[in-house]
Amino acid sequence: MTDDTTRAAEILKDHRASIDRLDAILVYTLGERFKHTQAVGRLKAEHALPPSDPTREATQIARLTHLADQADLDPEFAKKFLNFIIQEVIHHHEQHKS
Repeated sequence: MTDDTTRAAEILKDHRASIDRLDAILVYTLGERFKHTQAVGRLKAEHALPPSDPTREATQIARLTHLADQADLDPEFAKKFLNFIIQEVIHHHEQHKS
C-alpha cells in the first residue's frame, strides 16, 4: 500500500470507530427514551387518557426540527425519524390500553 492509501485506511478506521460509538449511544438513548414512554403509556392507560397527544407531538416536531437545523441535520429527516418514533410510542400506548 502507498503512504496515501495507508493514511486513508487509518482515517477510515477512525471514522468507523466514531460511527460505531455513536450508533451505540443512539441505541442506548432510544432504549432510555422508550422506558419513559412506556411509563407514560401505563399512566395514560390507568387514567383513561388517549394514547396520542397531537398538540404535544406538533410541539415536539417543531422543537426537534429547530434542533436539527442547529445540528446541521436535514430537518425533513429529523421529522420523519421523530414521526416514526411517535408512531411506535402510540402503538405501545395502545397496547397498554388493551
